[in-house]
Amino acid sequence: SKLDLKDNEDKYLSREFQKYGIYLAERLEDMGHKAIYIKFAKTLPREILDRALSFVLDANADSKARLFMWKVKQLRSKNAA
Repeated sequence: SKLDLKDNEDKYLSREFQKYGIYLAERLEDMGHKAIYIKFAKTLPREILDRALSFVLDANADSKARLFMWKVKQLRSKNAA
């Protein structure tokens, strides 16, 4: 079952950013690209990721992952300015 797989997966996810990356992939319904979310969780400010996720979940979008990527890019450029 899915729960068993999750338990096994957690043994390999010792770092917090890895767990957060998987959490993002699950919330965005994009487990196929979980490596991207793990990388984001490792390299980007958590505030940006949290704000982008909140934006996407509030928006009720068809493509949550695509909207998330757009929002992360927007927030990053705003922070850089």
